[in-house]
Amino acid sequence: MLSLREIMTMDLVTVSPNLSLQELAQLFAERRISGVPVVSGRELVGVISTTDLVDFESTTPGSPRQRPDRVDWGEIETAPALDGSDGEDPPVYFTEYWEDAGADVLERFESDGPEWNRMAEATVESVMTTSVVSLPPDASVQEAARLMLAAGVHRILILDETAELLGLVSSSDIVRAVAEKGL
Repeated sequence: MLSLREIMTMDLVTVSPNLSLQELAQLFAERRISGVPVVSGRELVGVISTTDLVDFESTTPGSPRQRPDRVDWGEIETAPALDGSDGEDPPVYFTEYWEDAGADVLERFESDGPEWNRMAEATVESVMTTSVVSLPPDASVQEAARLMLAAGVHRILILDETAELLGLVSSSDIVRAVAEKGL
């Protein structure tokens, strides 16, 4: 029976919980990987994957790109005197119509505002999965495959008896083992 020790990746890419999601996405693209363990110092604190990134992007509201025509905008109002002595109500500015969009409207006009680059503002810690799926290195490939199916994950972290991270087994590692070793 083939053990996880025989197929696990030991040269791991890990990330810090403080890494921005933009930097993480760049790392995923450069390394052609889809998930990594998250470590703080030497402590395993979670795992993050492209699924977590997609969930973040799909559930985080962004800046409105277009607003429907407002029939209640009415005519252009004249501004009151600077000293406010004419008794008129102050004019309504267009920024007030976008107050419901998340960040302050003026922030959205700056290129580095959080809604223009949400991925640069958010960190791995804010979206990572803290409950990791793990097995010991002597567990069988079949056991790992069953656990991956049951948990709905694409990678299992390999931990020793002290919970130290030793390696990782991905669904691709299992497919490779089946193809090469005929399990």
